[in-house]
Amino acid sequence: MTLENFWFVLIAFMFVMYFVLEGFDFGVGMLMPILGRHTDPDGDKRRRVLLNTIGPVWDGNEVWLITGGALLFAAFGGWYATMFSAFYLALFLILIGLIVRVVAIEWRGKINDVRWRRWCDVGIGLGSWLPAILWGVAFANVVRGLPIDADHQYTGGFFNLLNPYALLGGATTLLAFLTHGAVFVALKTSGEMREAAQDFAARSAIPTAVVAAAFLVWTQLAYGDTWTWAIVVVAAVAAVGMVLGAVSRREGWAFAATCVAIAGTVAMLFASLFPDVMPSTTDPAFSLTIANTSSSHYTLVIMTWAIAIAAPVVIGYQAYSYWVFRKRLSIDHIPPSIGLPLQRADK
Repeated sequence: MTLENFWFVLIAFMFVMYFVLEGFDFGVGMLMPILGRHTDPDGDKRRRVLLNTIGPVWDGNEVWLITGGALLFAAFGGWYATMFSAFYLALFLILIGLIVRVVAIEWRGKINDVRWRRWCDVGIGLGSWLPAILWGVAFANVVRGLPIDADHQYTGGFFNLLNPYALLGGATTLLAFLTHGAVFVALKTSGEMREAAQDFAARSAIPTAVVAAAFLVWTQLAYGDTWTWAIVVVAAVAAVGMVLGAVSRREGWAFAATCVAIAGTVAMLFASLFPDVMPSTTDPAFSLTIANTSSSHYTLVIMTWAIAIAAPVVIGYQAYSYWVFRKRLSIDHIPPSIGLPLQRADK
């Protein structure tokens, strides 16, 4: 395996980990108004339980995106430049959503006011729904190909990205993250929250599997190779396991299955690209490939040594954090709010 191919696989791994780990974070955020309704007397405690399930890990999960983007910039500068130019608006909306979500999560409990918390819940929802859809749209367009000229410049517009295949990709990531989040909540909670999450996962698992199967088959038939059928089969078996686990209320098996299904879907996208990184629909000769976008051999060697030292530390620390916060939560574990009042009391 050449260094260029190794770094392509490594970047694919980074995005697989990001979608698997951040996927249930997005799912929990999208489930806030569903599993934590305002009409419920314990609505705020229910929503705090939801946030506490991801509280110790959500920011660590985002490290995979930051690292993946940085490695993409360093290893394949041409790919990075063209992709960020083509998806400028979509990535800008994702960035806005992520910023709003971060602020809403961090500041939600700082003020003890119903309206304040509701606006924060809106921010969490917005910052979860937008990326969940747009990531699928963006990656589907990368596989489908874009109008790229001889100078590796994107010549289309925003609405070129809203084609049927890309929209199906957005629906796939949206539903996959939603079900992934519901199963994660069921795995991390007890009592009524666990039952509510199990019920939702059981209802959403079948539509998720159907949409994901349609997207995978379309990807395979249009852009895949003979050997990529193996990835499709693994992802399909995982999707069936997700449905069986969710319906039978075995959230541990269902969560493992959703992880494999999401990982298989992302791996399928990268496998369908290889050896291209951004196919050109204008002329195949204008396509960006691993060869014509990679950095110098010396740069890749230095990066390889650096990642060999840093990666085990990062993975080990993150695995330890998941182990430390492995216990289930319930509404009974949530203390009264101690946030500051929205307005200063009169003296």
